[in-house]
Amino acid sequence: GGIVPWNKKRYPIDWPKIRILVMERCQGACEGSPAYPDCRAVNYEPHPITGSHVVLTIAHLDHSTQTRDLRLLKALCQRCHLQLDLEQLQQNAAKTRRRKKANANQLELGL
Repeated sequence: GGIVPWNKKRYPIDWPKIRILVMERCQGACEGSPAYPDCRAVNYEPHPITGSHVVLTIAHLDHSTQTRDLRLLKALCQRCHLQLDLEQLQQNAAKTRRRKKANANQLELGL
């Protein structure tokens, strides 16, 4: 958990302005994810399903931090954002496991 600090180098130079546009569009409520299209959890309020304190973040529907297209950016609560990123997170975890296994095998073989 926790808030991940954003790396300015990975985002467009005008990201702060883009972020404001998305946050204005959402009017303080989650815009819903494919898994939970009707979610409208309110920023800084308890989530109606999970009860956790909602902090809206901007999700990149194409998983590219360089995206500037507002149609590919959504303000999402933690539940929607995690669900959206779950497939990518699982793929990254599988890559990490494969890399660690390969490194361990190399160590065993003395490479």
